Amino acid sequence: MAAALKFSGPVLPDGEAREVYVVEGRVTYEPVAGAERAVDGWIVPGLVDAHCHLGLGEAGGVSDEETEQQAIEDRDGGTLLIRDCGSPVDTRWVQEREDLPRLIRAGRHIARTRRYLRNYADEVEPDGLTAAVAEQAQRGDGWVKLVGDWISRDDGDLAPSFPAADFAAAITAAHDHGAKVTAHCFGRDVLTGLLEAGIDCIEHGTGLAEEHLGLMAERGVALVPTVMQTERFPEYAWSGRERFPAYSRTITDLFVHRRATLMAAYDAGVPLYAGSDNGGVSRHGNLAGEVIGLAAMGLPREYALGAASWRAREWLGWNAGLTEGAPADFVVYDADPLADLSVLLRPACVVLRGRVVA
Repeated sequence: MAAALKFSGPVLPDGEAREVYVVEGRVTYEPVAGAERAVDGWIVPGLVDAHCHLGLGEAGGVSDEETEQQAIEDRDGGTLLIRDCGSPVDTRWVQEREDLPRLIRAGRHIARTRRYLRNYADEVEPDGLTAAVAEQAQRGDGWVKLVGDWISRDDGDLAPSFPAADFAAAITAAHDHGAKVTAHCFGRDVLTGLLEAGIDCIEHGTGLAEEHLGLMAERGVALVPTVMQTERFPEYAWSGRERFPAYSRTITDLFVHRRATLMAAYDAGVPLYAGSDNGGVSRHGNLAGEVIGLAAMGLPREYALGAASWRAREWLGWNAGLTEGAPADFVVYDADPLADLSVLLRPACVVLRGRVVA
């Protein structure tokens, strides 16, 4: 049996200074004689990346060895729980590794044929959407990821990937199989149909309007805004300016209004969570950058950090805070991250399943 460990310092979110003991992978506040003194500092419940892609590289799926390195980079950055938002490879083996982050898988993205990044998704036509969703619901861990909209070469602009009725049937099928549904959504046109069909979460959400936000708040539909990803919109607009000028204008408009859209969602009471969108062209291990980005957009620092820690953990079915008996998944920092979020870039100690892993 591993030796008991003792950590001391303010425990977020309430900030009360406490002595935290780790025994057999669990947290206790009962003093443990002979516990080994570990690290003192600000103690934060394990970080949560609500939109991440383990096993995904620029050209599609990557090897288990590269996937392992991605997971280690995320872990060492303090991310101890990942909701994987689509991967072309089977990453169930990650769940068997006690030294890697806890993983909630959404299976593979489901997209319209030739309407998404090559080699990323299960690409289907509308008549195959419901069956594809049912399959991914059975393969994943309670989530399915749809590509809600993408550029249509026929229209020269963002357009819904599938008709609203097909989306609705697919969402019903996922729910029937016990899975929640989230969707990649950059633009506006796809959102009303998805929300009316009972979708559970929206990724990116740069096209959200007032009428959408009220419904999301009422129904508890989450938004994962991936602000580091939307920072790339000017690059997308520039690359498409000659061949797809309408798309270029749309993406530029969404970028210009993205802060106002995000803050309107916050003001409306839509639950917001932090997602790095790591994978593909984005490097792993930078969830801290997303938290900093959320605050830079105008969210209060405590809300932004909670969106990547205690609130996100509760949303995904885990202990929100480090309560008595909770799994010992937490990160220790040498300064108060609520005073300066850049502290999140330099964890002093990472504890996963009761073991110091970084």
